[in-house]
Amino acid sequence: MGWIYLLLAGCIEVAFTTAIRYTDGFTKLWPTALVLVLAGVSFYLVAKSTATIPLGTAYAAWGGLGAAGTAVIGILYFGEPVTAWRLVFLTLLIVSIAGLKLVTD
Repeated sequence: MGWIYLLLAGCIEVAFTTAIRYTDGFTKLWPTALVLVLAGVSFYLVAKSTATIPLGTAYAAWGGLGAAGTAVIGILYFGEPVTAWRLVFLTLLIVSIAGLKLVTD
């Protein structure tokens, strides 16, 4: 169940980091409120995941999922550049997260 919590936390992290784009420096109320709520839910789910996943593994996987997901959203929806090196390192990040899952009891 811990990995399910962690996967959900990573997806919500992608949502809240993407929503940051719409806060205009945290000056717009509703986008800022959305970021804060989503961040709180994401942190809660990470905390729940640490009941069965070591803290270091959970944090690394959560951060990696969020970073990779946010980068993909940037490419797909915001016209961020797609380069071979960027794809290589995103792939390495995803493989590293899968590796953490494989080596965690």
